[in-house]
Amino acid sequence: MITERLHNQNQSMVFIIDDDAPLRVAIKSLLRSVGLQAETFGSTKEFSHAKMPEVPSCLVLDVRLPGANGLEFQEELNRVGRHLPIIFLTGYGDVPMTVRAMKAGATEFLTKPFRDQDLIDSIQHALERNREQRDRDRAISAIRASYETLTPREQEVVSSVAQGRMNKQIAHELGISEITVKVHRSNAIRKMGARSLAELVRMADAVGISKMG
Repeated sequence: MITERLHNQNQSMVFIIDDDAPLRVAIKSLLRSVGLQAETFGSTKEFSHAKMPEVPSCLVLDVRLPGANGLEFQEELNRVGRHLPIIFLTGYGDVPMTVRAMKAGATEFLTKPFRDQDLIDSIQHALERNREQRDRDRAISAIRASYETLTPREQEVVSSVAQGRMNKQIAHELGISEITVKVHRSNAIRKMGARSLAELVRMADAVGISKMG
């Protein structure tokens, strides 16, 4: 189990942005000691040019930085769709700042000096959060891809079923027989890999198909 856990940790990345060079080195060394990979940056501008690996990741971000501060950078990342869990570091406690950061999606707000274990625990939590989000994103992408394999009529039937309409209603609205509706529904279940009608509806809800039409 320990070997497996360390292997999983090696398939992740922690990004550290802080203008305090000794602190960056210290955090990176700490993370290496527990089997975590890390990359460090002295500014948000440096990080902006970094290529994101396709592995669970998180960001350790100092609040006070040259140029845009950490909170402003968090907002910028959200705007461009780079939704990384963020652990903020600050030299002093600030309740309004903490609330703002957490509302924008931060996972933790640590005041310097912080305990090594608190930082490690926060990073492990953030990586797990990102891992789960990536799993959800992949699942949704797979559902959308399978939905695109349906014929236009099958898509209409799935959308109607997901909106709670009965076969009789769907048949009337589409101008087809109930038997044909059932055939299209069965085809959709098979093509989308659903194990039941209920699962088909859950899949449709997950990607917003139930809101179509």
